[in-house]
Amino acid sequence: CFFIVFLRRWIIRFITNFIMRAVLGTLAIYFINMFLQSQGFAWRVGIGPFSIIASGLLGLPGVALLYGINVVSML
Repeated sequence: CFFIVFLRRWIIRFITNFIMRAVLGTLAIYFINMFLQSQGFAWRVGIGPFSIIASGLLGLPGVALLYGINVVSML
């Protein structure tokens, strides 16, 4: 019984954290894209399922990873 309650709390906490990181990561991608576009850079990361999942699972390091992959692919 204790294990089920613990597992339920862990799952709810994981889903809540994932949603918060996904929303904040998507907003970060949007604002970083806007800033880079205003500075004349062509480094845009699209907002799609992969980027939302990456930012949701990894947080801001996931956003940095997406931009890093984008920069390396443009070299």
